[in-house]
Amino acid sequence: MEDDEKEFMDIICRHRDMIWRICSTFRLSAAWTTEDAFHEVLCDLWKGFGRFNRRSAERTWIFRVATNTMLSLLRKKSNQPTTPPPPSAEPSYSEEEYRDVVDMLSTLSEPDSTIVRAHIQGFSYAEIGQMTGLSAPAVGMRLSRCLKKLRKLYHQ
Repeated sequence: MEDDEKEFMDIICRHRDMIWRICSTFRLSAAWTTEDAFHEVLCDLWKGFGRFNRRSAERTWIFRVATNTMLSLLRKKSNQPTTPPPPSAEPSYSEEEYRDVVDMLSTLSEPDSTIVRAHIQGFSYAEIGQMTGLSAPAVGMRLSRCLKKLRKLYHQ
């Protein structure tokens, strides 16, 4: 295995769970499974790996590529998977909890949805700002508004 391939595999192994969570929180057409989306993200990460210049953290780069891939899949007219799925990974939450979270997140527009997803993944306001092009204080303000909206939805 070449050095680039080994390094890429090491990075993916370290961040596999985060990639899976990102893929599982987007609601694509019935033709897509989380596994399909996960594989599509891996393909996009590999395509962009040569351009990853490490000005940002691996985690930030992966989150941005994964989120952009998922948003691109949502915008495609033909929402058909293009690659076979990898082996399945089991989520650590109930199906009902998953559906509730996905339903609530789908009520948010962009970049609010990305901000909340990044916050859930543990990114700082500065890192989220780097991903979205917003200042850290703007991220904090938008996140506060989004969480208030999500709390209201949760209690309904």
